[in-house]
Amino acid sequence: MQILTMILVGFLIGFLAKLIMPGNEPNGFIITVLLGIAGSFVGGSIGKILQDSNGRVASFLLAVFGALLLLGIYRLTMRARAAAG
Repeated sequence: MQILTMILVGFLIGFLAKLIMPGNEPNGFIITVLLGIAGSFVGGSIGKILQDSNGRVASFLLAVFGALLLLGIYRLTMRARAAAG
């Protein structure tokens, strides 16, 4: 059940990141979910470093920030790959 919850939350976070930072790249459902899950992990790590004690809202916002960061890195990587070949 915990894995299903993580996938659903990852999808939600990935979807929000795509809404905030739209683009023309053909990211499918799996890439969106993976970016959301990884963004949750990155955001949670940032929260632990900053000793976040504001609760779930701050953690959710950090997860969205982490997903946006990873989406930006993903786009830069795909542009560089397209330009190279």
